Amino acid sequence: MMRSLAEAYPDAHCELNFSTPLQLAVATILSAQCTDKRVNEVTPKLFARYPTAADYAGADRAELEELIRSTGFYRNKTSSLMGLGAALLERHGGEVPARLDELVKLPGIGRKTANVILGNAFDVPGLTVDTHFGRVVRRWAWTSEEEPDKVERAVGELIPRKEWTMLSHRLIFHGRRVCHARKPACGACPLARDCPSFGAGPTEPAEAAKLVRGPEAPRLLALAGVAGEVPEKTVQQAASKEPAQ
Repeated sequence: MMRSLAEAYPDAHCELNFSTPLQLAVATILSAQCTDKRVNEVTPKLFARYPTAADYAGADRAELEELIRSTGFYRNKTSSLMGLGAALLERHGGEVPARLDELVKLPGIGRKTANVILGNAFDVPGLTVDTHFGRVVRRWAWTSEEEPDKVERAVGELIPRKEWTMLSHRLIFHGRRVCHARKPACGACPLARDCPSFGAGPTEPAEAAKLVRGPEAPRLLALAGVAGEVPEKTVQQAASKEPAQ
């Protein structure tokens, strides 16, 4: 299944745009209950206005709230960003630490967010157990655990540590593009033959193909062996759909 994932999503990556660990921390805080696409629309102006931890610590609350309003829960997120800036100044000289135990002590940073930062800003392997990750590994019977921390431990015991970050990207890509929460595209899934939950969604190729999303859709359908069984229009429509968050 790991090999199939790697073949299906060779270019899987963090879909939040960032250049520094601080920018990634900020973007990840904003991504709670919000699409990565929306966050990426907001952050260029935000990063230009607040380039350092000190800028967030000393931000005008009303101005910061307005800049991030469209990401939802903007008041709570503003408090987290201002608190993050102040904590980084006080404890870490304004820099984002590269240790899990230090990251999770910061405002707005939980274990999932910390693993995103570690894996993508510092190349420290980590498992990012979001809703997609948890759903997919339970459908695959890698674990029956529901709590993210327990899912992380269970999967971490199955997979070599060096693979953790890329596995997270690929599982999240798969959850957004194929293995949806309500209606997985079982009949157009490149991992269908190994999936113990095959049949949870439509198994007829043409119907399932309509559910596949994102620019990878043509390759995913080809890997699933159904590309020639569905109309080209359906393939094009799938490729044009934004991946679900």
